[in-house]
Amino acid sequence: MKKRIMLAALALMGIAVMAQADEVDLSHYKMAREYIRKEKVTVTVTVEQAFKQDAILVVGEGVPKKGTTGAQRRLTAIRAAEVSAQRALAELLKGVSITGETTVRDAELESDLIKSSVNTFIKGFQPVVKDWNAAEESAVVILKVGVNGPSSFGAMMYEKILTEPKIKQEIEKPAFVPPADVPPPPMLSQPNDGLIIDATAYSFRPALINRIFNPNGEVLYDPAKISQKVLVEQGCGEYTNSVDKARAALRKRGVNNPLVVKASGTVSPSDLQVSAETAMQIYNANQSNGFMADARVAFVLK
Repeated sequence: MKKRIMLAALALMGIAVMAQADEVDLSHYKMAREYIRKEKVTVTVTVEQAFKQDAILVVGEGVPKKGTTGAQRRLTAIRAAEVSAQRALAELLKGVSITGETTVRDAELESDLIKSSVNTFIKGFQPVVKDWNAAEESAVVILKVGVNGPSSFGAMMYEKILTEPKIKQEIEKPAFVPPADVPPPPMLSQPNDGLIIDATAYSFRPALINRIFNPNGEVLYDPAKISQKVLVEQGCGEYTNSVDKARAALRKRGVNNPLVVKASGTVSPSDLQVSAETAMQIYNANQSNGFMADARVAFVLK
């Protein structure tokens, strides 16, 4: 009740009302509740959650503008809710990691092109739900944004970041090359056709570009070198909280026998490190099957 009184007070002053996504009480909105139930998604509170469900779902709530009557009350409340949802979406998207220490917010400071592209994307995104509660005289708007796939945030960002010189320079690192005297790996009856890397022992976060390094700082997995088509359609990997879920997620990418390894540390919040022995395992498995080129990789998070 106190929250609704505050929303009403702000609306009376002609201020676009904003409510944080995790504060909106959806029990007052049947259409919104039905959408979330049917789509089997949850309101996004953290960036990690967005990557795990491959979608960002934000909610905004609004009340009518002072002095409006009839249908205008509903329309102004929905507009206020939409502005609120856009603000919540902007805050989440700006916290998305691109690679290493760089977030979307950091990239906007470096590039006016990225800043304008992100702002245009947010303002142009259409709500999936507009719900009006006549009894309460309040409205809620839900925006759903895909992390990967056509028309997704990832698709737009990959197009920009992979051509932005400063970001591209930060991404590019020396590739891992095994020593010349290392004997060839034994032939396997069923070669590994994907990779699961367990990072649950470390503070690791999903990013548009997650990389895997060996102890010498050489990169084993660099999605920036994967075709843009693959990145747009699938992203740089799957994100789950268990190895079993990772196996299930990779099966959707055609993986039947993934190599399962543990990370030995982090290079940055969004980049993992593996031991020298594990690096050779990953390299040899990929040489046999080429699964990295198709981003058949899953990251297991805390």
